[in-house]
Amino acid sequence: MILPAIVGFAIVLVVLWDAFETVVLPRRVARRFRLARLFFVSTWAPWRAIARFIRRPKQRETFLSYYGPLSLLFLFALWAALMILGFGILYYSASGLAVTSHTLLTNLYLSGTTFFTLGLGDVTAHTWTGRWLTVAESGLGFGFLALVLSYLPVIYQAFSRREVSIVLLDARAGSPPTAAELLRRHAGAQGVEALEKLLHEWERWSAEILESHVSYPVVSYFRSQHNNESWLSALAAILDACALLIACDESGLTRQSRLTFAMCRHTVVDLTQVFHRRPLPASTDRLPPDDMHRLRATLAQAGFHLKDSPVANEKLAKLRGMYEPYLQAMSRFLSMDLPPWILAKEISDNWKTSAWGRIAGLASSDAGEAVADDHSD
Repeated sequence: MILPAIVGFAIVLVVLWDAFETVVLPRRVARRFRLARLFFVSTWAPWRAIARFIRRPKQRETFLSYYGPLSLLFLFALWAALMILGFGILYYSASGLAVTSHTLLTNLYLSGTTFFTLGLGDVTAHTWTGRWLTVAESGLGFGFLALVLSYLPVIYQAFSRREVSIVLLDARAGSPPTAAELLRRHAGAQGVEALEKLLHEWERWSAEILESHVSYPVVSYFRSQHNNESWLSALAAILDACALLIACDESGLTRQSRLTFAMCRHTVVDLTQVFHRRPLPASTDRLPPDDMHRLRATLAQAGFHLKDSPVANEKLAKLRGMYEPYLQAMSRFLSMDLPPWILAKEISDNWKTSAWGRIAGLASSDAGEAVADDHSD
């Protein structure tokens, strides 16, 4: 039976190639029609749609956070099921079983026990063709287990490295991080030097995000520990701050701001290409005139003066147009909110709050004020 053999071999080949491109190949695959991509597209859309019916933001975010780890497990299960199906069809086409009932179901049972190396022996290959297929499938079963064991640590290491920088941004830019807080908290003595160092670190961080999330796109679905933080909101805050510094600042940070801006924009643009998202115009202006006025006043009060001229404003608008449509596309696709340029009201940072503090009524405002005073010294 030639046709079943071709179908079975094609299924096995497609799964092996897809696993190679997903796990082993350390670069972006531009081809649209891939098994892993079809799996994520077909499962993320309904998962995200269900999340929209959850009204409480915290519960909705928790539900969305389950998708990343679960999708990995289901992808492995899909690969295993298709491998078993492919070899089952190959066994069926080879007619190599010492059984009275030569059915597809029996061949699938043989394929499953061989793939998971159970060694039951109740159904065995009868011809040399079937025996060699059994050896090949058992070897691939061992290889599949090794693939899973090696892939998961890589994913969680990339996730952990990403989250460390996001957590460190909490005390430096607020929760959620905003450009206004980032600049305000780095005003005063030695603030410019500290801000330049921070932007240099985030230039490298965005490069690591580009490398890890392009090679392993599933990490993009993994969400941060706190509901008001995400890798996308952190990237947006850094891009906003860099755009503001390039267009309106005179403190000498223009060079590092340009380098960090270029790397961060490169990251967000490439990720929209990985997920085949078109840049989208913003539904609402993230920096309306009133917010821009408040931002200038807040930074001026902290000692961080920004240029206010038609040339500077035009340059800022041009820089925003270079990255905001891509941020909007990723925000809508991943259901991750983008932070404003400046908060409408003061919000406690994550490090200031705890369940024990809320229960006992022990707000850590004094500690927050002390840190704020230290930033402005």
